[in-house]
Amino acid sequence: MLSREQERQAQSPCDPAHPSATIDRSISPRRGAFPRGPESTYMPLRNSFRSALRLAALAALLATGHAHADDYTEVNQLLRNGKSTQALARADAYLAKNARDPQMRFLKAVALTDSGKTDEAIAALNQLIEDYPELPEPYNNLAVIYAGQNQLDKARSALESAVRNNPNYGVAYENLGDIHARLAYEAYSKAQGLDGRAASVRPKLKLLRDLLAPVTAAK
Repeated sequence: MLSREQERQAQSPCDPAHPSATIDRSISPRRGAFPRGPESTYMPLRNSFRSALRLAALAALLATGHAHADDYTEVNQLLRNGKSTQALARADAYLAKNARDPQMRFLKAVALTDSGKTDEAIAALNQLIEDYPELPEPYNNLAVIYAGQNQLDKARSALESAVRNNPNYGVAYENLGDIHARLAYEAYSKAQGLDGRAASVRPKLKLLRDLLAPVTAAK
């Protein structure tokens, strides 16, 4: 009977020489989608829900000749084209035969999120974290969902786990910074109406608004 580690090695979409499970970074990171709070504390945040796909990473995956690379590419392309329902169906069909594959399970969680099936996406990501706790990407995407529900403490905790697992994971660090900024904004907003602190707090609120205003692409 295979141990959990042996199962991970058998199902992981990575180079056999590096048995720890990995997720192709070309489809992994989520940015933005952080919540609107109450009107009195609303701070606009970057609203691009998925970062630009890193095609070089995808090319590297395909170059390995992995048997399932075409399946990942197909589902990834459907997600990029906004066809989350088709992506979910394709992921389910694949997972019926490869139930523990972390890459496709992650893609399914992305498809569930894009389809508005938030509770199912949370369950899928939590199960992926339980089976592959070393992966940072599920923590990051889970944090984005929690932030969208205004559960900022849960989002912060998930992002801290992501960067603990991968200290070089820039997307998670940026998201973590946005969470801290949002928490700071809410604290300053509460302070603004107390003890005559409006004058000292107002410039700090403006700074945070400017810092985290939605990014507009240059024309």
